[in-house]
Amino acid sequence: MAPDATRRWVALLGKPDTPADGVEDYCTYLGGALSAHGVELQPVRVHWAKEGAARALMDLWRQARQWRGSWVLFQYTAMAWSRRGFPIRALAAMVILRWRGARCVAVFHEPCGSRGPRVSDRIRERCQNWVIRRLFKTANRAIFLDPLETISWLRRETEKAGFIPIGANIPEPARRAARQNADLAKVGVFCLSEPPFVHDEVEDISKAVRKAVDSGAAFRLVFLGRGTAEASAETKNAFAGLGIDAKSLGLLPAERVAEVLATCDVMLCVRGRLYMRRGSAIAGLAAGLAIVGYEGAAEGTPLVDSGVVLVPYRDGEALGTALARLLADRNSLSELQEKSRQAYSKYFCWPSIAGRLIDFLATNKP
Repeated sequence: MAPDATRRWVALLGKPDTPADGVEDYCTYLGGALSAHGVELQPVRVHWAKEGAARALMDLWRQARQWRGSWVLFQYTAMAWSRRGFPIRALAAMVILRWRGARCVAVFHEPCGSRGPRVSDRIRERCQNWVIRRLFKTANRAIFLDPLETISWLRRETEKAGFIPIGANIPEPARRAARQNADLAKVGVFCLSEPPFVHDEVEDISKAVRKAVDSGAAFRLVFLGRGTAEASAETKNAFAGLGIDAKSLGLLPAERVAEVLATCDVMLCVRGRLYMRRGSAIAGLAAGLAIVGYEGAAEGTPLVDSGVVLVPYRDGEALGTALARLLADRNSLSELQEKSRQAYSKYFCWPSIAGRLIDFLATNKP
């Protein structure tokens, strides 16, 4: 192994997601933070969707010859390695890396298979779970973005696994000045899901806004990020007659997202239960926002140390009650915002993540 081989790492990615690729963002920001430690992280894609699996894996075989003894951070999501959710290509790529002598770190952006009501969904879930466990067994190390004790299939005594949180997929916003009493509060919604789930999300936000307005709260509402442009007509209709200034900014460059979030006070998170891999919520922590979201997945994770207020799942009125309370009590709001900033600095900022990764790979493990 060359003397500097351990300082040149590879981030291996599958098919890109559209219109925004959170895994690519993860590698970009992680690479920037690792550079402070003298580590160069080179992103490499396996272009199986464009070139076909056979040709892409053959290209990987040739490239991987240069990576013997180097760390390769293998980025896993099911759809990055499959068209219909059966990610067998991921396992083939991992085997090639190990055969070529690379030291593989499986980075599980999804720690288990996705569930669904149909028979085909259950078959897909079993396939994904099988692939995930085989990747874990084949890799030298494994990184999970959730606390290890929350992953039911993972044996707690394993030494090859580590928990390192995900970071924000936006530049760290500048610290904003304290809002003056006369200023109208701003509530941000960062990203919405695709249909049909977006309809439930807009309904929950609508209930929350109506409840908050009925409670005497006054604020502006801004939608930004993935899915918000497509839902702009639906969101506009949902708030008609409420006297709320609601804007939909759509998909924005990361720098602009940071600027917009820095002007907000509170973030509403309604894309399911709030959990560790929700990148939009981590962006809210980076901006120092109080977050109102759904309980059921954040408990037992570093998210509970941040400025979050959790309410029962799909209870839009509870969302509105919590929002109104925050906006009426600026001292409590400021305290939660400070908790978000502290939690971000401790757990979710990229320098902290890079340092934890360096320490994890430096330990004497399998």
